[in-house]
Amino acid sequence: MKFAPNVSGKPATLALTSMLDVIFLLLCFFVTASVYSQWESEITIQLPSAETADEPNRLPGEIVVNITEKGVLRLNGLDVELSDLNARLSKISKIYPDQAVIIRADRAAKYESVVTVIDTCRKAGVWNFSLSTSNEDKAE
Repeated sequence: MKFAPNVSGKPATLALTSMLDVIFLLLCFFVTASVYSQWESEITIQLPSAETADEPNRLPGEIVVNITEKGVLRLNGLDVELSDLNARLSKISKIYPDQAVIIRADRAAKYESVVTVIDTCRKAGVWNFSLSTSNEDKAE
């Protein structure tokens, strides 16, 4: 018995165009998300203003310690105790002696909370720290 060959004109193919579009969009999403996750900032914290405040050139791997209005410490989005902050900073300073730490304190936070975090940084061997401020004139 002789069968007729399958002559449909075009061979069956896999449509890669839409799959490549989806992969490209996922890649864009994850690249954007990873960039913003490196620059941690608590939205609820209102920084004190300073006339000379500039937007710094941020580096990946910077440690950002947020101090809320009530004196709660946040590191990488998690609430931490002072002893835990000291332990983490000590480990990091042994591996990376010039590690930068950015202290972001709410303008209503007690000065004592800020000094305690600075003291913890110094006890842990971190000497490269800075205090964040905002320039409200530039923000408008």
